[in-house]
Amino acid sequence: MATKGIPLRSPVPEWIRDYRHEWIKLDVIAGLTGAAVVIPKAMAYATIAGLPVQVGLYTAFLPMVIYGVVGSSRPLSVSTTTTLAILTAAALSQADAGGDAGALFSASAMLALLVGIILVLAALLHLGFVADFISEPVLIGFKAGIGFVIVLDQVPKLLGIHFPKGSFSHNILAIVQGIPDASLPTVAVGTVMVGILVACEHFVPRAPAPLIAVASGIGGMSVLGSGAYGVGTVGHVPTGLPPLTVPGLRLAVQLWPAALGIALMSFAETIAAGRAFAQSGEPEPRANRELLATGLANAGGAFLGAMPVGGGTTQTAVNRLAGARTQLAGLVAAAVTLVTMLLLAPFIGLMPEATLAAVVIVYSIGLIKPAEFYTIRKVRRTEFVWALVALAGVVVLGTLQGILVAIVVSLVALAYQVADPPLHVMARKPGTNVFRPRSKEHPEDETFPGLLLVRPEGRMFFANAAQIGEKMRPLIAEAKPKVVALDLGGVFDLEYTALKMLTEAEKRQRASGVLLWLVGLNPGVLTMVQHSPLGETLGRERMLFNLEQAVAKYAASLSQITTG
Repeated sequence: MATKGIPLRSPVPEWIRDYRHEWIKLDVIAGLTGAAVVIPKAMAYATIAGLPVQVGLYTAFLPMVIYGVVGSSRPLSVSTTTTLAILTAAALSQADAGGDAGALFSASAMLALLVGIILVLAALLHLGFVADFISEPVLIGFKAGIGFVIVLDQVPKLLGIHFPKGSFSHNILAIVQGIPDASLPTVAVGTVMVGILVACEHFVPRAPAPLIAVASGIGGMSVLGSGAYGVGTVGHVPTGLPPLTVPGLRLAVQLWPAALGIALMSFAETIAAGRAFAQSGEPEPRANRELLATGLANAGGAFLGAMPVGGGTTQTAVNRLAGARTQLAGLVAAAVTLVTMLLLAPFIGLMPEATLAAVVIVYSIGLIKPAEFYTIRKVRRTEFVWALVALAGVVVLGTLQGILVAIVVSLVALAYQVADPPLHVMARKPGTNVFRPRSKEHPEDETFPGLLLVRPEGRMFFANAAQIGEKMRPLIAEAKPKVVALDLGGVFDLEYTALKMLTEAEKRQRASGVLLWLVGLNPGVLTMVQHSPLGETLGRERMLFNLEQAVAKYAASLSQITTG
């Protein structure tokens, strides 16, 4: 078994030690099925990054093997994804690669190596929690923006038009202006390919739709002849093993900021896909182990010409639906990729570019999920705005800058939440000892004249203590209580600055004839209060176990005044 974190007690992966004979057939079938989806998509995603299609084959080979040996998720399929491809394209466009193919390969290898190094370092530093750093609404908006950018990037290939790429708005205008010059044969091929993909997804979802589309495109061009009717093809694809690629070290300084963003997205997608398809009874993906495995996959693949990699949701879903039980399925897919490189490369060269564009567009549109935006808006309008900001950041500023926008928006969202914690005025449900926030839905709930029950939630610290005080002032002014019972049962930590501000507030309220009682303190908060001047002021009689006790104590004090 692997210990918590990275180290392994045995050099043999646990899935091999625990392997069952009856799983072999399932894993082999899943590996063959997965390869039929992964290989065409990996080649298509290589074109998104501005790299030759064979880079997609290299990316689906060694990284898949390395992850299969080191990774902790049994069904995860690791190659590249739409998000990583477009981020790679943006990074390479900013690098001074010199313009020739060799320099481009070297820059891509350096980028993958940097991504690998960053992920391995993160694993050594146990930074697996970073997987949850970007909020889900922001991630949804970010991916939707990526989807729009990719689709817009591939539409010209479906139309057979060419123009210098620019901003999002520039590209839209150029496409509209270029429609009259569109190649009708290319449009026809692209339309047929999109139709095949959509029909397969709708009517036979278990079929390897990308493979069917690619095979149809190659078959059609074989019959009609390469380049027939002006339809552009992929062209020459080298046969054989991936060449040893030397990363361009001189580009490290230029590429490391982009590599940092790609590493974050690679890990976020990897851990999300691994967790989403984990089944009961099999090991849960371990964040730091996934960092190590994905990092080694990127670093190792870099030397054989692979682009940055990560776990893909779609291909992992295919892997799982096909019956994958262990990482052997990924190794089988890598073996099929090797056979493809050695034997099938000449046929790949006949593939129409419109076919790859169709594959990219159909699967990238899945990144744009209006239903999720609608759900977010229905649940919480503020987070809907965050999702839109993240989307706009990608579309307006670019993909790499979009990552920064997504992170900043997530941080702002977090700061907003912790700086403005909920504060509830509590009331008692009639005939019970249940206390709940006062609301219009329950006007019958009991309140107690002269006693204000208030419950803050979350951590009280320097960033929100003043805000809590601002919220309480109008409540006290309206209720004009003799006692304020502050229920701290929902406060798991009370920082020193907040404690000091609470101490000063108690003095001010006591001077104006209002007593403060603290209720429901957890052990850590209670200890801190007891060791402070506030604890000495309140004493045991003004620190109570629960709101019911506070109500009883207040009622008893009123009774004493009446009898007195």
